[in-house]
Amino acid sequence: MTHDQVVIVLTTAAWSGGVGLVGGLLLWTARRASVVWLTVGVATTAILAVLAGTVATSRAMFLSGHDLGVISLVAAVAGVVALLFALAVGSALARWSRELRDEARRFGESGSFVSEASGPAEFTALADELRRTSEKLSESRDRELALEQSRRELVSWVSHDLRTPLAGLRAMTEALEDGLADDPGRYHAQMRAEVDRMVRMVDDLFELSRIHAGVLRLSPQQVALGDVVSEALAGADSVARARGVRLGGRVEEDVLVTADPAGLSRVVSNLLMNAIRHTPADGVVEVSARAVPAGVELSVTDACGGMSEEDIPRVFDVGWQGSPARTPEHLGTAGGAGAGLGLAIVKGIVEAHLGQVAVTNHDPGCRFLVTLPA
Repeated sequence: MTHDQVVIVLTTAAWSGGVGLVGGLLLWTARRASVVWLTVGVATTAILAVLAGTVATSRAMFLSGHDLGVISLVAAVAGVVALLFALAVGSALARWSRELRDEARRFGESGSFVSEASGPAEFTALADELRRTSEKLSESRDRELALEQSRRELVSWVSHDLRTPLAGLRAMTEALEDGLADDPGRYHAQMRAEVDRMVRMVDDLFELSRIHAGVLRLSPQQVALGDVVSEALAGADSVARARGVRLGGRVEEDVLVTADPAGLSRVVSNLLMNAIRHTPADGVVEVSARAVPAGVELSVTDACGGMSEEDIPRVFDVGWQGSPARTPEHLGTAGGAGAGLGLAIVKGIVEAHLGQVAVTNHDPGCRFLVTLPA
């Protein structure tokens, strides 16, 4: 680079840089102005910087007045054209910004964002993010509505299930007080059974409250799944015999799982009791467990006759007790319908173990499948 070129570069940099610095300070001072005027300000600063560098360089080169006038005229015309383009771009940006602002305001009022993406990439990205936020809020509202409906149903069902044994207890107590009971021992046994049923219901409610509050304490350890299934089958045998239901189990040897023993036992017992409750006399309830690449699978199959597609998504809802066909009115206390909490507890305990539980129709009934990491 020659000496003259160095002088031109330094002169242009000095004058253009000075104008750019002043313009930048003015734009920073007016940074809260409309994007239209900020865009025009940026274009004006750029034009003045070019003009200042051109004029300063022309003087250093000792151009004639005519040549300097021609250069200045060309720069001025180009500057006007650039300002018009800047004004058009700034107006478009302002319009896109207003449209996005209006949609955001409607989003705040209705909770739904349906704007079509328009404008620069940043505006499009913002609109997409607002759309995703709208979808998440919609899903959250749906969950809240479903949870509120579940709570109302739970209160209704628990109130009904508590009112029935309490009414029976009151009637039996009055009969005993009035000396009208022919067999007091039978009354006492029935009263004890009703009290035990209410105690189990209160325990289930307490367990659910711990699960939903996230304070369920687990003590994971290596557990032999076969032992857990054998204990659950032994505990449910008397109820199954009373209802005429046959129990069966198939567990692969040496299947180990890292889980809380009490929680896992509760899961198997609840699934077994639910299966027995909905299996008619002479039906079969089968339990099977095996090792899979992802961990272990435990399945409980009953003979309930299957469920409708509308009922399947609600099986694990708190307080859900099924359709009338699935929850017969003649079921007794020992093995009859509860408060619809057992399967909700199963889901809570399984998910606390980072597992999954699902239900499908499986001839001649339903199949509950629990998957737990090894």
